[in-house]
Amino acid sequence: MKSASVMPRRGIGHTFWQQRYLMILTLPAVIWLIIFSYFPMYGVIIAFQDYNPIQGFIRSPWLGWDNYSELFNDPTFISSLNTTLKISIYKLLFGFPAPIILALLLNEIRSARFKKLVQSLTYLPYFVSWVLVAGFMYTLLSPETGILTQLLAFVGLIDSNTMVMGNTNTFMSLVVISDIWKNIGWNSIIFLAAIAGIDTQLYEAAVVDGAGRFKRIWYITLPALKPTIIILLIFSVGGLINSNFDQMYVLQNSMTQDAANVLSIYAYKSGIILGRFSYGTAVGLFQSVVAFVMVLGANYTSRKLTEESLF
Repeated sequence: MKSASVMPRRGIGHTFWQQRYLMILTLPAVIWLIIFSYFPMYGVIIAFQDYNPIQGFIRSPWLGWDNYSELFNDPTFISSLNTTLKISIYKLLFGFPAPIILALLLNEIRSARFKKLVQSLTYLPYFVSWVLVAGFMYTLLSPETGILTQLLAFVGLIDSNTMVMGNTNTFMSLVVISDIWKNIGWNSIIFLAAIAGIDTQLYEAAVVDGAGRFKRIWYITLPALKPTIIILLIFSVGGLINSNFDQMYVLQNSMTQDAANVLSIYAYKSGIILGRFSYGTAVGLFQSVVAFVMVLGANYTSRKLTEESLF
């Protein structure tokens, strides 16, 4: 019996030549990624230096771990780390389920026009800058003319002269609520796409068996969304050490600076305002390394518990 002929193994050069037109199309994106994402990574070396722009990367004095020794002994850094983790955990607890719930509710809407209207209204805030969102919030929550402030005072929740945006006790709640309001519609797109890929025959069979809407959601929709939810949750865990600089910077004021002093604000003040570029870079590198480790840990835990993971 003759052995089956074996196809000759082609090299990577031949594969590139066969797909040369696709490679040419992707070339600008690859060049952009190298220039703006990989090449600047060389700059993290200044986290271990006393960087001087005149001396440059090579000639600046080498400090080793001195920046990190100062970092971990700085009470302001510890306070900023605690604030960052608190805000990020609240965003994860309340902000992560919000787009899932919205996607499930939108999927149950039968009127196509009303569904598109709700989608448009929830998507729109994502395209509004945080500067406009902050101005909008200050207008609504103004103690003199704010409609929302007057409504809260009318129902007896606050005093009529309360400065909501200047209250450290309410600042964290405003940060979480505004983040959910701005991103809930956009983040729900991923879950709506996953729901659209579910076989409709499963729902038809469930209806025949007498399953109501809630049971169809619980036993069909949510299990189908499980891989998507887990993958996005892993990414979200990696983002716990980071914070939205734009949001925190525009929402803070003279009365809420301590409550808004997250790691990104701390790095900005240390590196840009005070001109300590090496120290600010050390803070940023610390965030990146911790986020990477947290992603690996979340991925490992997810793979062990649910058999779903990034890799």
